[in-house]
Amino acid sequence: MAEQNLKSHRRYHPWHSFVVQPILIINLGVEIARALKDPAAHVWPVILAFALAVFSFTSRGMSLRAQDRVIRLEERLRLYQLMPGEHALVDSLRPSQLTALRFASDDEVVALARRAASGDLQKGEAIKKEIKTWRPDYLRV
Repeated sequence: MAEQNLKSHRRYHPWHSFVVQPILIINLGVEIARALKDPAAHVWPVILAFALAVFSFTSRGMSLRAQDRVIRLEERLRLYQLMPGEHALVDSLRPSQLTALRFASDDEVVALARRAASGDLQKGEAIKKEIKTWRPDYLRV
């Protein structure tokens, strides 16, 4: 697998992002155009096309949300082991900070977690920019 870093860590599912979603959006446009010509005959297909397009986006969002919950749990456990006696500090980290810390190596994650908890690194992107040794995550949704 290709090496991950700040610029290459985002994951796309080509079939979902570049095939299914565009087809559903085009279908919605086609059905709206047909409904404008003959509203009585094409109201239901517009509703169905809209529902399918919304479902496509929300299904991706739900899987990412579930993944983020698992990542938060994993990172809390990791930090509890690396920072014994500092559970309150670990518990003070926001979800976005925890999900960003997953990319930091064990050697630097403690310092980054402390900086994040102190308010020095507020956002996940700021944490990712500070990572020197990237710990790849190839099991993402």
